[in-house]
Parts: sequence; C-alpha cells; structure tokens
Amino acid sequence: MATKYDWPAVEDRSLIGKRHDRVDGPEKARGDAKYSYDRNLSGMLFARLVTSPVPHGRIIGIDTSRAEKVKGYKGHVNILNPGDEIQWAGKEVLAIAADTEEHARDAAHAVAVNIEKLDHWVKEEDVKKAGEANRVKPAKDDAKGPDLAAAWEGAEVTHEGYYGLGVITHCCLEPHGQVVDWTGDDIKVYASTQAVARIPADLAKGLSRDESIGRVEAGQVEVITPYMGGGFGSKFNIDTWGIACAQLSKKTGKPVKLMLDRNEEVTVAGSRPSDYGNVKVGAKKDGTIVAYESETWSTGGIAGRGSPPLPYIFDNDEKLAQKIRHLNVSTNIGPARAWRAPNHPQAAVLTMCPLEDLAAKLDMDPVEFFKKNADLTARPEVYRYEIDKCAEMIDWKNKWRKRGDSGSGPVKRGLGMSLHTWGGRPHDSTCEVRIEPDGGVSVSMASQDLGVGTYTTLSVVAAETLGLDIPDIRINIGNSKLPISGASGGSTTVGGTTASTRRATVNALEELKGVVAESLGVEAGDLMAKDHKIFAKSDSSKSLSWADACKKLGNRTITGQGKQPDRDGGKLNDSGVGGVQMADVSVDTETGIVTINKIAAVQDVGLVVCLKQSESQVYGALIQGVAWALYEESIYDQTSGKMLNADMEFYKLSGAGDIGELEVHMVQNKYDDRGVIGIGEPPAISPGAAISNAVANAIGVRVPTLPLTPDRILAALADA
Repeated sequence: MATKYDWPAVEDRSLIGKRHDRVDGPEKARGDAKYSYDRNLSGMLFARLVTSPVPHGRIIGIDTSRAEKVKGYKGHVNILNPGDEIQWAGKEVLAIAADTEEHARDAAHAVAVNIEKLDHWVKEEDVKKAGEANRVKPAKDDAKGPDLAAAWEGAEVTHEGYYGLGVITHCCLEPHGQVVDWTGDDIKVYASTQAVARIPADLAKGLSRDESIGRVEAGQVEVITPYMGGGFGSKFNIDTWGIACAQLSKKTGKPVKLMLDRNEEVTVAGSRPSDYGNVKVGAKKDGTIVAYESETWSTGGIAGRGSPPLPYIFDNDEKLAQKIRHLNVSTNIGPARAWRAPNHPQAAVLTMCPLEDLAAKLDMDPVEFFKKNADLTARPEVYRYEIDKCAEMIDWKNKWRKRGDSGSGPVKRGLGMSLHTWGGRPHDSTCEVRIEPDGGVSVSMASQDLGVGTYTTLSVVAAETLGLDIPDIRINIGNSKLPISGASGGSTTVGGTTASTRRATVNALEELKGVVAESLGVEAGDLMAKDHKIFAKSDSSKSLSWADACKKLGNRTITGQGKQPDRDGGKLNDSGVGGVQMADVSVDTETGIVTINKIAAVQDVGLVVCLKQSESQVYGALIQGVAWALYEESIYDQTSGKMLNADMEFYKLSGAGDIGELEVHMVQNKYDDRGVIGIGEPPAISPGAAISNAVANAIGVRVPTLPLTPDRILAALADA
C-alpha cells in the first residue's frame, strides 16, 4: 500500500533519475572548498608523529630532551610508553608540536626511541613458510550444499588452480588527520572523516583516559567536515593521532594541525587485506557448476582477519556443493581497515577467475557459462539481463575468441568478465527541513560528503518533493551539531540520507499545504507542489506561487523532521544489488605490458537518484580497479620488516593514459521498485577479476596473482 512518503512514480519525476551537475562542483573548481588541510587558524601549531622504525619490539625508553631544545618546540604527548609492545614499523609512538611544519619535523627527528627488537614476520603468500614461523592461525572450515564427495564424482570436468592478490593501501589523496582547536570547554575538530557524527564520542572517550585531562563529554566536541578527500573505508575513527592532536591543543592552548605524511598514510592508515588460495571447481559437460572447494589464507596485519565470502555470487546451497577452508596469517604490518566492499574484491578474484578457467576447459563462451549458472545467484534475472547488456556494450559476440586464439604477432587481445553483488542497506539518519517565510529551504543533518555527490542527491530529493529547482535548496551537512546521521560506510549513505530527507520534506510540505489550503478554498490533501507552485489537483487555477505560499507563514518557520528507519514511512530503500563488468585488453607478450582497451560496466542500484553521480561512482571504481589490477601492491621486506614502496613514486597508481575507454550503464526503471540502494562499493569489486580473465583469454595462460605486472606476465608465459 502506497504511503505519502513513497518515491514519485517514474512519470512524475522531474529531477530524480536525471543528469545533474554537482552542487559543490563550482566551489571545488574555484578552490574555495575547505578540506581539513586547508584550515589554518590564528596561532596554529603544527604536529608530527614519531613512529617506530622496527616492525616488532618493546619500548625501553623515550628521550625527548634534544627535541625540546629544537627551535619552535611547543610540546609533546606520548602515544606509547616504555614497556609497550610495537607490532609494525610505522606504529605511532609520540606526537610533537612546534610553531612551523619544518620545526615540528626537526623536533620529531630529534626524539630518541630505544626499542628492544623482537622476531617479526611480514610475508603471507607462502603459507607453508608462514606456518613454520608459527604465524598461521587456526582454520575456519565451512561445508554446505549437497554431498561434496558425490558432487565431485558426478563432475565431468574439473579445474584446480592457485590464485591470489596482495595487500594494497587505501592511498587517500587527502591523508588522515585533523586540526583541533580546544578553547575553554569547547573542542572544535576539523577532521578528514567518514563519520562526522561518530567522532565526538570517539574523541571524548579517548581523551577521558588521560588522567591529566579528566572527563570529557561528547557534547563538548564539534566536528566540522564540509569536504573530505577520500577514505574508502579507512576514516571512521579518530585514531591515535586525532587524540594526540587534541591533547596537544589542550596542553599548548593553541589550535594544532596534525596530518599524516605520505609515508605514514600508506604504511599505517589502512590497507586492504590479501587473499591467496588453491581452488578446485567442477561442472557437468553442459557447463552446470556442481562443486566448489578452496583452501585460502590472508593477512590483515597482526590480528589476521576473517574469511572472504566464498564461493562468490554462486551461493545456492541446494544445488552447489561447497567446502571452504580459510587460514589467517599474522604479520607485523599496518592493520587492515575496511576497503570498498570489504572482502568482496578478493572473493571475486578467487571465484570468477577459476570459473573462467573452468569455462575454458569446457570450451564454453564465458557469457553463456555464467548465464547458464545464474540460477545459483540470488537474482538470476538481474544477472542474465546485465550479462547480455554488458556483452552488447563491449561487442563480445564479435570480439571474443577462445583462450589463446588471438592470432600471430606479439600483441594479443582478449576479453574477460566478472559478476558481483553488494548490500547497500541504508544507515540510520535524521533530517531537518526548514521552510522560511521568504521561500528559502534548508536541509540539515550531520552527514558527510566524501566527494561522491551527497550535496547533490539531497538537493534533488528535496527539490523534487517541493516542486523546486536544485539551486533553491541549501544543504547543511558536515557538522556534528546537526541532526544525527550515520557514518558513510557500506554504501549506506545515499539510502539513509535520501530516505530521511524525503520524509522530512514531505512532512514540511504537508504543514505548508495546511497553511495554504484555507486561502485557496480547498482541502490540504488536494494540493500538490510542482514548478514553483502549490495548486489544487482538482482545479489547477487555484494556485499560489511558491514565494506567495511561503508568505502565508507570516513570521513562522516550518520545520519538518524525517527519520530512517521509519516503520510507517513507506519502503524507500532496500539492499542487495547486482553488477557485471567486462574488460577488453591487449597484452604485449615481449614486454609483459597490459593495455586496457575498454571496460564496460552494468550496475543495478535500485532507484537512481542522480544519474550523472551514479555513473561517476562506477567510473571511479573502474579507474581504481585498473590501479589494483595492474599496479598497486604493498611490498614488504622480510629482513627489515619495512614497506619498501611507501611513497607515491614506487606505490604505483593508474594514470589518465592507463584506463582506456570506460562505458557505464545504470539499470534504471527496471528494478527500482525497491527504492534507493548504495552505489559506492559494488562497482569496485569486479575490475580485478574481469581484467585478469581478459589477460588469460589473450595470452592463453593464467597469471595467478595480482597485480598483473610485466614480470608476472612474462613468468606465466615462460612457465607455460
């Protein structure tokens, strides 16, 4: 049953689902957008971290006497103390403040930290050696579906292979950090964060552990983040450097800026865990998958981590026999943090690659193979539609050749594909919409825009509901003092914030209709808002312009509240989306260099609020995917335990000339009855598997591990 909060029908949408320029685009283009690093407050000090040079050890002593004599030194706080154990190189030991960045760096270099070295381990790919070093944690075993032994006996074609992908970092262009201004009882934090509303309690809790400071309440903290430059899952917490920055501000009585440098950013501020494993898959001769078995291992640093969702996508327990064994390797490297669709990119590689190898062994076109087995997924009709659409976009029918059949000459061309899914359920959100007597409209909540278009989506929803244009809406987000909204993680933001905004604007509009109805001589329920007017549906001549309608408020302001979830507020969102990606690559078999010709992506996200921004999210995911498929890898030296490429020179990312042609199709008006579902993470899952499969199709052999660097390409060809 429809409610007043439901999304407008397709034919009634003026703004939703259309292409719109970013509301914040001009401000960013002009350089007026204020990021955390742009905050330079009066009298501000600069802080640097002192970090551990060893991957595993125990602190014997910390000597700051020389640092305290450095010009401009203003104070320091310990993050660790003598007796504390260090578990990775780059671990934060101390934060030190000075009057300039240069003096802060000099002071940090003058600190002497005496550390007793302990045994360390930083390699995870060779699980046997890791086991000999006592670094492998107990296995997690899982079996489900039909009898596995019977399934293998009935499998007419089987394939076994080794696959994997290494640790990579989040590599945020805006590093982690903040500016803290502690004045009296008030603490202002200009933070680079994905969780504006969470940080106050997080910081207050951390500061309250400092006996010299005493009890700090979350209400004392105001977090201000109108813009931030990338987090990808790594910027939810205040972190040790955020607490230390606040302590320094309290200690010195000055605002303090502490932003990580690039080495610290890629070493300790977050990484995507690795995954390696041996996979065995089996099918009937007609291509029906009947069995999947794997033994995999991964590392998320010293703590290890949970297993990836294997086998990926194909999870019909009634039809597919499965046995999964997963090991965690404990390593002395920086800790893992959520990285766009946690575990899913790894799981896609460990499932889609062996399945394409199985299709090659069956002598089947992967398009037909995956369409045949779509019944093993949660939404077969979605995947079959998306496979056909993606194949059309990349011209699969005319370009695909059997594996290794790419003609003479050193440059080989191939196609590959991958399927993916993600949740994207909405987070909790509270929105306040105000309609002023002068016609002004504001939308307020303590959410954040990570650069993905939140300012724009909220403007579209409010303007659509009120019959206005996007510039008529003022968006207030990025401040923890506003109505609480959830953190931006798990692709939950667009669902939560648009739902609360829709309900709040509907509620505000209903109140305005009540004010206007009497003057027009109609019932409030007969009124609607469109084209800057409020008019009667039964008689459109009975109308007022938006400005004249708002004048009826006199000196009063209407405030509409909206929440997500709201049991009585209609079904505005859901979770669970599907996507398909296909890659067209060329591989030079003499140099091992892979060139991306084209990547096509088809993505379902329920109701598309802003088409241009949704497409932009997919484009960004594909660009990021090319980087981790071909270039990105955190390289650790077992002897020193250090990351060898902790800078932007040797930690490689894709450039403008590396990504090839990208084509994106958003599935609109086909499955959008479910409402809005998050888009940020799903398209970031498949690029690596699709590109790896395309390379295998081109050169005739599988390159087992990513990134697909020239040396690995040449090694695979030599082994073949």
